[in-house]
Amino acid sequence: MSGRVILVGAGPGDPGLLTVKGRRAILEAQVVVYDRLVSPDILALIPERAEKIDVGKEAARHKVPQEEINRILLGKAQEGKVVVRLKGGDPFLFGRGGEELELLEEHGIPFQEVPGITSAIAVPAYGGIPVTHRDFCSSLHIVTGHQRAGKQLDIDFEALVRTKGTLVFLMGVSSLPDICAGLMAAGMDGDTPASIVEKGTTSAQRRVDGTVATLAALAKEHHITSPAISVVGKVCALAQRFDWFDRLPLKGKTILVTRPKDRAGTLSDKLRALGAEVWEYPCIETVPIAPCPAMEEALSHLADYRWLVFTSPAGVWALRDELDRQGKDARALYGVKLAAIGSGTAKGLKALGLKADYVPQVYDARHLGEGLPAQAGEQVLILRAELGSADLTAALAGRSITYNDVAVYSTRYENPRSEALRQALGEGTLSAVTFTSASTVKGFVSTVGADADFSRITGLCIGEQTAAEARKYGIAVEVASAATIDALTALAAEVL
Repeated sequence: MSGRVILVGAGPGDPGLLTVKGRRAILEAQVVVYDRLVSPDILALIPERAEKIDVGKEAARHKVPQEEINRILLGKAQEGKVVVRLKGGDPFLFGRGGEELELLEEHGIPFQEVPGITSAIAVPAYGGIPVTHRDFCSSLHIVTGHQRAGKQLDIDFEALVRTKGTLVFLMGVSSLPDICAGLMAAGMDGDTPASIVEKGTTSAQRRVDGTVATLAALAKEHHITSPAISVVGKVCALAQRFDWFDRLPLKGKTILVTRPKDRAGTLSDKLRALGAEVWEYPCIETVPIAPCPAMEEALSHLADYRWLVFTSPAGVWALRDELDRQGKDARALYGVKLAAIGSGTAKGLKALGLKADYVPQVYDARHLGEGLPAQAGEQVLILRAELGSADLTAALAGRSITYNDVAVYSTRYENPRSEALRQALGEGTLSAVTFTSASTVKGFVSTVGADADFSRITGLCIGEQTAAEARKYGIAVEVASAATIDALTALAAEVL
């Protein structure tokens, strides 16, 4: 059976602008063929099982020729696979998507196109420029500024000038002097407002404002490079008033998020909403211990325990999976009180229809052990990581509370992008790194290497126990006012 090909527009850069349908296609893909302008955060959505093929193209330097890309799509589809062709912006807007479909159509390969949010509209919007405004224009024109080597621009400048509309030029950094000269030669007033927006919709976005007569020189002066979009028209005069993106508190900051991959999303989304460029660098992975005889044994005598204690959502999921293996559900926990180390773990319990009976005011192991409302002689069952903090058990022992500390998952420290992070640390391109537990600190240091230079980065820590671990490696720290993701996000906005 033949497979199929789905052209997916990944949008202009901000991963939040990926469409719901595009995301669904990526998650179902068996092969993903992608370009250089696709956000790393979108690439991170690609399933581990899927084959990834980088055909990234830069101006005047094509990593893989277009004809070869077409053949790759055809060949993988003929293998019976679901192939996603992931392209920046929208595949049908100067994205050569139509060319890629021609060979597929000739060979009878099923295909579809998932439109993406085009940079022609999104980038000006992030730069504070509405491409249409009834007080200034009645039309919008999107033009490729790409100039083949040794050839003149094939643009009817006179026709464009006559429209009196907003002009958006894509892929036109190197040809910007010719574009501006062409417009003025066709009769456009040199004082017409014009702007160029570099790396639009990302935290590295820069906008340079000028006029048709001055923009090319200003772009050169500010070292504007591709990808960048030029906008010409009266609407550019609104950019200063409507510039919402540059006003975000974390605009221009790059923050590393070290949470496990399955829990990184909430923190990353909150930081991006404040304008930050987020690197998701999950350097720890929780691996369930299965089978887990110790947990099976403890659960078979659950009635002997007064309290069931969790120090992370991973422990909750391990319990859920074990109950499921035994053909049981939450009803098996009847009569046992539940304690969670913090709000995240409490939410994990809530997802199973369970309510935590105790959550300490300070979310760490010591306060959990000291504050647990258990009586001397009562038994406590702890389901947690293989190398859990000794502070919890020491606090319980100090109160003569009997406990059974069962390891239900292990923590693995690894990340395939260690070298890239070491380089970023050395270059000082990272503004901060977030730590939500001592384990994330250990994982971060373990995957990068304890010999790395941590002096140029700030550790944003969710609590004092986490901060203490970071200080061991010479990381300068700031501590959130509370052990919550919201407080950690607020800390980033306050100190960076």
